Amino acid sequence: MRLCTQVVLFLLLLASVGLRAQQSAAPAQTPAVPLPAEDRDPVRAPEGETHAAEIVKQADGDLVLRTEVEEVVLNVTVLDGTKIVQDLKKENFRVAEDGFAQKILSFQHTDLPVSIALVVDNSGSMGKKRPSVNKSTLDLIAASNPADEAFVVNFSDEAFIDQDFTSDPEKLRKGLSNIDARGGTALYDAVVASADKLATDGKRPKQVLILITDGEDNISTLTLEQTIRRVQELGGPVIYSIGLLFGDDMSRSEIKHARRALELLSTETGGMAYFPKSIEQVDEIVAAVARDIRSQYTIGYHSSKPSSESGFRHVQVAVEGKGLRKLTVRTRTGYFPGGRIARKTR
Repeated sequence: MRLCTQVVLFLLLLASVGLRAQQSAAPAQTPAVPLPAEDRDPVRAPEGETHAAEIVKQADGDLVLRTEVEEVVLNVTVLDGTKIVQDLKKENFRVAEDGFAQKILSFQHTDLPVSIALVVDNSGSMGKKRPSVNKSTLDLIAASNPADEAFVVNFSDEAFIDQDFTSDPEKLRKGLSNIDARGGTALYDAVVASADKLATDGKRPKQVLILITDGEDNISTLTLEQTIRRVQELGGPVIYSIGLLFGDDMSRSEIKHARRALELLSTETGGMAYFPKSIEQVDEIVAAVARDIRSQYTIGYHSSKPSSESGFRHVQVAVEGKGLRKLTVRTRTGYFPGGRIARKTR
């Protein structure tokens, strides 16, 4: 009987290996966009992950087929108007995936360390705004968890890493001070490249991308829709956008398009888009972003769907409980199985 069991498990292993080979041969639908090298460090696309079965030999000699299960992890912000709600319990939350209720398996409400991408527009129109933007950005780092790590990407028609991951504020200051305001705005390419780097090199359990720009994309190789999909495929970062869309540099149509793009990038990933009316308001907005990041609930569940079932999965999170008013819940709109949003557990 034990020999028969071993034969069956061996056949299952062969089938699993064949499936992995087919999956690894499939090309990515939207390739990552590397940052140009020149004299600066490029962002590199992450390696693909596989989730295969594993045959483990127990102490008594029996073989057991053990599979890896994906835990979907959501970072959730809850608001009462504009006030962040921080006193909710696990039993107050309801999670659904594609309309089906999911069982919450893990729940945290602590200030988890974060991997942060600081992605700042370096195009010609940003020249006079950069000193104030840099100061506000460094204030955000100062208000963050000391265990956070961050890197700096400055972009115009190209995007460059001007400081790799570090927790040293002085190094981040130097990276932000590399101001060479020129050229166009390849915003989408910079976002995808930065999200790729977070997925590859980020070491913290939460990932955030802070995007600061004063215009709409006018030169990227990717579209807005391709950018959002790529970030979702990575199970990528929560994106907070700060659009400096004031002044006389843009037409009403350009402002409308730029605003829509920043709102979609943020809402689809669980973040927020902000539109200050002057450069003086950036300090206040950056402080609000820091509070938001440090006040989130982290919820994990195992999808009721098999991990082999492909396609985008819509996620809905609701809050309910006796005496609670209607609250606003903000998290990503969904995910693709296999991305970083789904961490492997046994």
